[in-house]
Amino acid sequence: MLTTLHTAYSDTRAADLAWALGREPLPALAVLDLELAGATMQLRLLGASHQVLLEEERGSCSETVACMPGSSTPLPLGVAKRIGDWEYEFAARVETLGAGSFAGRAQELLALVADHPHGLAGTFPGSPHAFTAMLAQRAEGQVRWRTWHAYPQEGQLVVTRTRVGVRMPAAL
Repeated sequence: MLTTLHTAYSDTRAADLAWALGREPLPALAVLDLELAGATMQLRLLGASHQVLLEEERGSCSETVACMPGSSTPLPLGVAKRIGDWEYEFAARVETLGAGSFAGRAQELLALVADHPHGLAGTFPGSPHAFTAMLAQRAEGQVRWRTWHAYPQEGQLVVTRTRVGVRMPAAL
């Protein structure tokens, strides 16, 4: 699903993004509710940020990547945590691209997500390449999602990927 977000582009620098687990739902500009083989998932666009809410019979998980006032946790390159019966893995990277490459990559990503049944993307007024996009899937007992946060004024694309799955008992 592709939508235009009718708001000012608020999180305007990749370096301002922070990461958090366990936050309550924040006000969203666009939402996509998904059912993925026993998992209920909500993809949420928050300005130039995202929040994912995941619930299964084994528990729940909330991931937020946004400019969060008072947050002291900058966007990490990687995180691995246990959340109840789950293993949670998060990774982020920043791609810096030239203007032509950025425009092409933006069009490619928006096309990928726009028609995907588990995809949500929002573009911002003022630049066709200012967007946040999310794509979710369930495979091999794990729920995975990827996000892209575009900052055309900086030529930067923040890319994240997350995996949540049941913790496997140690083999004896």
